[in-house]
Amino acid sequence: MFVENYRGSILESRHCVHVAVVDAAGKLVAQAGDPAYTTFWRSAAKPFQALPLIRDGAVERFGLNRQDLALACASHSSEPAQVALVRDFLQRIGCSERDLMCGPHRPLSDAVARDYETRGVRLTGVYSNCSGKHTGMLALAKVHGWPTEFYARVEHPVQQRCLESVSEYTDVRAPEIGVAVDGCGVACFALPLRNMALAYARLDGPLLEAMTVHPELIAGEGRPCTEMMRAHPGRVVTKVGAEGVYSALLAREGLGVSLKVEDGHSLASALAIAAVLAELGLKPQPASLLTKPITNTRGETVGQMRVNGGLLK
Repeated sequence: MFVENYRGSILESRHCVHVAVVDAAGKLVAQAGDPAYTTFWRSAAKPFQALPLIRDGAVERFGLNRQDLALACASHSSEPAQVALVRDFLQRIGCSERDLMCGPHRPLSDAVARDYETRGVRLTGVYSNCSGKHTGMLALAKVHGWPTEFYARVEHPVQQRCLESVSEYTDVRAPEIGVAVDGCGVACFALPLRNMALAYARLDGPLLEAMTVHPELIAGEGRPCTEMMRAHPGRVVTKVGAEGVYSALLAREGLGVSLKVEDGHSLASALAIAAVLAELGLKPQPASLLTKPITNTRGETVGQMRVNGGLLK
């Protein structure tokens, strides 16, 4: 499978895509490229970093709601309403923005970023797309009585508990999972795509419910994750990761999907996951994810990005 860039009618570049589609028993039911391709899961791992909140009693201890759980899984757009909910989440667990170890960055939504730049909004850690995940990690530390200081360090019990959760759901032994530091400062995990897909096939319970009920928190307005989930309420969970990674759950079919665009192209990964899900029966997909126009500096359409090839079953 490839995502191809055409300038006019001529192929200009090609992005190779590896895909694994797995059922909850671990059977590989469809693939493209190398389904055992090993890469970092990046933000697509967030649901499994958030699961200890449920398993370890943080939900009951702090009275966490579905919005809190959705934000713990989110790569949000830093929209004002999302930031306000993260602040509420922090207050609920007895923490503040000063406790967050994620640094600020330009919002993932261009519209939100332009608005903040126009208004001169000073970005702090709570505006990070990962602030919900970090708040969940602070909650996990507090429920266990672990220090909240330096919770982001790989050796901290919070990060080791997240590694244990990832290991459990992917069926990869913890010592065999590659661990490095993610863009937001906490641990990230490298493992085969088919094991990532297995974890999504097993996703259920309150966390799955939170993600499906609140697609607007998982990403944001105009973002592919939110748009795909809104197009098919309750049927799909989609979660982007950096560097061309995407994971998804087809809830009715019980299938987990993970893919990697080998060169890390993020827009190509959104087109690829939409095409894969459509081939697996999730139709229609949002029109904006079927093809993507290539424009010049005058806003004229001069080409197109589109998916070529499909799954082997």
